[in-house]
Amino acid sequence: MLQTRRSLLSKGSVAAAAGVAVGFPTIASAQQTFNWKMTSAYGKGAPFYMDGPGSATDLAKRIAEMSGGRLKIQVFGAGELVPAFEGFDAVRAGTVEMNHANSYFWTGKTAAAQYFTAVPFGMNFQGMNGWLYDGGGIDLWNEVYAPFGMVAMPCGNTGVQMTGWFKKEINSVADLKGLKMRIPGLAGKVYARLGVDVKVLPGGEIFPALERGVIDAAEFVGPYQDRRLGLQKAAKYYYTTGWHEPATVSELLINKAAWAKLPKDLQAIVENAAAACNVISEGWCQKANSDAMQDLIKTQGVIAKPLPDAVISALRTETDKVLAEAAAKDPMTKKVHDSYMAFKAKYDRWSEISEEAYHVKVRG
Repeated sequence: MLQTRRSLLSKGSVAAAAGVAVGFPTIASAQQTFNWKMTSAYGKGAPFYMDGPGSATDLAKRIAEMSGGRLKIQVFGAGELVPAFEGFDAVRAGTVEMNHANSYFWTGKTAAAQYFTAVPFGMNFQGMNGWLYDGGGIDLWNEVYAPFGMVAMPCGNTGVQMTGWFKKEINSVADLKGLKMRIPGLAGKVYARLGVDVKVLPGGEIFPALERGVIDAAEFVGPYQDRRLGLQKAAKYYYTTGWHEPATVSELLINKAAWAKLPKDLQAIVENAAAACNVISEGWCQKANSDAMQDLIKTQGVIAKPLPDAVISALRTETDKVLAEAAAKDPMTKKVHDSYMAFKAKYDRWSEISEEAYHVKVRG
């Protein structure tokens, strides 16, 4: 027995000298470090998206701290490494491991992707999270991106957005015809049905285009981010309802091959950091937008009002048509559409006796 023990110890020493882990096969993997790059559709310093609580920069910091420095992510704003709307291709090609943006920018790649950012007349922050995390939404998201070799998850949310800035008052559906407006996603297709000349511009290009009259109206995010861009200096009518983006999800897009190389604990860290930023960013928006809206109305002469009922009704009618047509053209889009709408139907019934009842009966 003594001889056998000595033999085992001797073999263990040789294996250790050769760099082979004896009895602890996960140690080497656990200590492996990764240095990744993450691009963004938004410019460096952009609040919410690139700077502040729940932003891309904050997400990278949380991942580095939670992993003890084992996963470090260098963040690049739009145009620093790739143009604003080329993050999808950069991640797909493996040029970078991650991109931070919104999935509706990739409508040219797959129409189904839009559902994971926002659906016009769709669910709010609570409902969207319910579908994504517990209603199969994230699984569908990854199914949509599987052919492209990518995975995705939510990492931020603006909550309800504003309809946008208009140089002229909107009194009827006829006022939309011929209007040049910056508006992405499904909402852009809906507006186009009503005669709007739809433009898709990066955030940094919106103010000069609105100021010079290249566009007549623009939607971006909400009071805080819009004020920072100076949109109130180019247009004074600020319409509400948030019909187009009732809960706008930020997307963390990851190269699937790179993701597969991460140890399970680092994958869990990324997932939990992204989930934290999803909640934290939405909370930040509520505080920041409350303050900014008050300033815009009281000190900067902004006229804030809801869209006329007739306009909202027309937008809803066209939204139903756009969604139905998209679902009919593509089986994957239909699968996502059906899942989203089935969850929404249940959530709407619950919301009527919970959130909505509170707002009507308690807040008044």
